[in-house]
Amino acid sequence: MELIIQLIFSFIFTACFGVIFNAPTKAIPYCGFVGAIGWIIYYTLIRYDVTEVQSSFIGAFVVAIVAQVFARRFKMPIIIFNVSGIIPLVPGGIAYNTMRNIVELDYTMGIQNGMRAFMISGAIAMGLVFAEVIIQLMMRMFKIGRTSMQSFARAKRRQK
Repeated sequence: MELIIQLIFSFIFTACFGVIFNAPTKAIPYCGFVGAIGWIIYYTLIRYDVTEVQSSFIGAFVVAIVAQVFARRFKMPIIIFNVSGIIPLVPGGIAYNTMRNIVELDYTMGIQNGMRAFMISGAIAMGLVFAEVIIQLMMRMFKIGRTSMQSFARAKRRQK
């Protein structure tokens, strides 16, 4: 039941951020879906004692792959789905605590929270980049494979 509640609220909040970021109207439910998938993966991994950094990386990786699929399917820029999709993963609370600790002169805790926020943010960025690179490599291999098959078929026709 808790997982369903997490799914519903992450969908709603992510879709609302799609509205705030001026996503096209027909893309808003898909933006919500992308964010909900990323959050559920992150949330599930955290519950199985995977670190925050690794969970953020995998969540962002899945967000980027699903965003890439939707961007190609709806012929829209991938940024529409990526930006609203990573919103649930962003460590805003940790960054807030970092600034609060520094203002309260608790530098040790501020540095710890700052490093956590920095590492989670880096993991999100790396997850997005790795997914993009892997998809580009796969598309290139698919295109090369298709091109070589077409040239092979043309060569066969010429022989006849």
